[in-house]
Amino acid sequence: MSPADLMMPGATPLLAAAAAAVFLLAGVVKGVVGLGLPTISMALLALIMAPAQAAALLVVPSLVTNLWQARPAATFGPIWRRIAGMQAGACAGTLAGAWWLGAPSGVWAGVCLGVALVLYAAWGLFGSPPSIPTRREGALGLAVGAATGLVTAATGVFVIPAVPYLQALNLGKDGLIQAMGISFSVSTLALAAGLWLNGSYGADAAGASLLMLLPALLGMGLGQWLRGRLSPRVFKLCFMASLALLGIYQVFQGLAGASHS
Repeated sequence: MSPADLMMPGATPLLAAAAAAVFLLAGVVKGVVGLGLPTISMALLALIMAPAQAAALLVVPSLVTNLWQARPAATFGPIWRRIAGMQAGACAGTLAGAWWLGAPSGVWAGVCLGVALVLYAAWGLFGSPPSIPTRREGALGLAVGAATGLVTAATGVFVIPAVPYLQALNLGKDGLIQAMGISFSVSTLALAAGLWLNGSYGADAAGASLLMLLPALLGMGLGQWLRGRLSPRVFKLCFMASLALLGIYQVFQGLAGASHS
C-alpha cells in the first residue's frame, strides 16, 4: 500500500507529496519560532483534505517534536505542577468535544479552524497577556485547558487559548518553551484519543502519520539552522500575518460553502 493510499482511499502520490511538503514547512516554522507545527499543518492540509484526515496525520509528528521540546527532565516536575490542572482540563475538553462535536468535518469545521487561526495570529501580533496571580492558576488553568480542548476537538489546533495563558504565567523563556512542549504533547495525545473514539484514527492513519515524521524533523532541523541567520521577530511577524490571511480565507470559504449547502 502506498503512502497516498494510507492517507485516504484513492489518494494520489501528488497528495502524499503535498502533505510531506506541508510538514516540511511546518517543521521549519517550529524550528525557527518554537511553535506552529500543528497550526500551519492543519491550516494547509485542510485545503487539500478533510479536517479529520489532516488531524490524524498530525498526531505522530506533533507528539514526537513536542516530547523533544518538553525536556529537560530536571525542570519538568516544577513546571508540570503549575500546569497540571490545565492539562486535565485539556484532556476533558478534547474528549468531551470529540463526543459532542464528532470528528472535525464539514464546512463549519473549516470556519472554526479559520477563526482559530485568526485569533492565534492576532495574539501573536498584538497580544500581551497580563500576569496571573499564583492563587488563581488552578481554577483558571482548568478552564483554559477545557476551552483549549474544545477548540482542539473542533479544529485540530491546540494553541488557543493555551499559549497566551502559558505566556501569562511568566515562566521565563526556557520555561515557556518547555511548558508549551508539555501542553502540546498532552493535547496531541488527547486529540488522538478523540479521533480514535470517532473512528478517525486507526492503524492506517497512525502509519500515515508516522510517515510524516521524517519531513517534520527535517524541517525542524532546517528551521533551527535558519534561526541563527534570520530575525525571529521579522519571521514571526510574516508568519502570523500569513496565518491571519489564511484564516480569513478559511472562514469565507466555509461560509460560502454553508450558504450553498
